[in-house]
Amino acid sequence: MLSNLNINHKQRTVGAVLLVMMLLLWMMASQVFAHGMSEAEKQSIVDGGNLHYLWIGATHMLSGYDHLLFVFGIIFFLTRFRDIVKYITAFTLGHSATLIYATFTGLQVNYFLIDAVIALSVVYIAFANLDGFKKYWGIKAPNLMFMIIALGLIHGLGLSTRLQQLPLSEDHLLMNIISFNVGIELGQIAALTVMLLVLAGWRKSQTFIPFSKISNTFLIIAGFYLFVMQMHGYNHVTDPDEFGFSADNHYHEHLRLMEQQAPESQSGHGQEQGHTHESID
Repeated sequence: MLSNLNINHKQRTVGAVLLVMMLLLWMMASQVFAHGMSEAEKQSIVDGGNLHYLWIGATHMLSGYDHLLFVFGIIFFLTRFRDIVKYITAFTLGHSATLIYATFTGLQVNYFLIDAVIALSVVYIAFANLDGFKKYWGIKAPNLMFMIIALGLIHGLGLSTRLQQLPLSEDHLLMNIISFNVGIELGQIAALTVMLLVLAGWRKSQTFIPFSKISNTFLIIAGFYLFVMQMHGYNHVTDPDEFGFSADNHYHEHLRLMEQQAPESQSGHGQEQGHTHESID
């Protein structure tokens, strides 16, 4: 009787976890292409001043599923407060360095590509959590501190591309950057607090060990999913600011690409026919 109750409880827990994972994937799909910004939104930022940059930084971090998943992967198996502070500080220093440097110097990268690399960083941290390097490749995993700093630098480039999309003041550029970065850190602290509370309570459950494998496997799936979606976006546009369209416009974008390719193929076919006629003559 008790064994049946335990089995039913585990099945309900599995079902709940899978439902949450599906919901997260759906939410990520709705946000992954949200790069565009209207002129009204840009004007509201100018009018709002540095506090608005701080707010945008916080909300960007809280809605940045790739960053949150990576942070979740970092702390997943960390139990000592000292270790949590050490590794999160390393990540913070990494992304803050490139966020400030790239924005201040105007260094720009295509953010579909940089977000695709960030998505792969989620895959990496989850694969390391599962001890994948030793299990599947028979090698020792790279130094965790080094990798978190390195991947933090990449995350910072992604954050910088978002910030450089905003209307930045030439006279107050440094304060704009600092305000946005402070917002990022406040958002990270808020998200981190929730994650730590959830993990602390979850570790007391007997389901933590088996579901830790499921959770990190989900991180790998989510990372690859975000990677594919970002590469899909990159293949659709040359100017990322033009992206961020609805499903209907998405369909019309495919039609536009097909229309562009049609004349090229017809031109190539016409040239082939011309060469054929010349050879016959």
